[in-house]
Amino acid sequence: MATENKNLSNYNKEEIPDAAHLRFGIVVSEWNETITEGLYLGAFNALLDCGAQKENILRWNVPGSFELTFGAKKMLESQNLDAVIAIGSVIRGETSHFDFVCSAAAQGIKDLNVAYKIPVIFCVLTDDTLQQAMDRSGGKHGNKGTEAAIAAIKMAVLGQ
Repeated sequence: MATENKNLSNYNKEEIPDAAHLRFGIVVSEWNETITEGLYLGAFNALLDCGAQKENILRWNVPGSFELTFGAKKMLESQNLDAVIAIGSVIRGETSHFDFVCSAAAQGIKDLNVAYKIPVIFCVLTDDTLQQAMDRSGGKHGNKGTEAAIAAIKMAVLGQ
């Protein structure tokens, strides 16, 4: 497992660009809300820790991870942002629905990165179990939302 011995929340603040002048959008899936709320808090707190201003962080909710692409697209088109973070959680069930949703979310977010000049960060957990998702959204492996926020800052600066 790639994250078995890694805490996703660890970063060296001295290596992260100052985010004070940047504007961020965060699109959050309401499906698996306990997980996505943990990811959101990880991202939000990391952005603040790196200098982002609370008023420069915009949050929109969408029903599920499949809808993240549309939510991020509308955010890119209607808001003046430096980066968008798409937060979702898909947990494997008994059908192939998991595969379709994961693939669509990944492809959709990739397509936005190709089509727009503003980076969209993929923060969609695709886990086999609820425990795995909990471990990566503020549990024993830290918080993938924190990692996504750091990526958003770095990519926003790269895009300027």
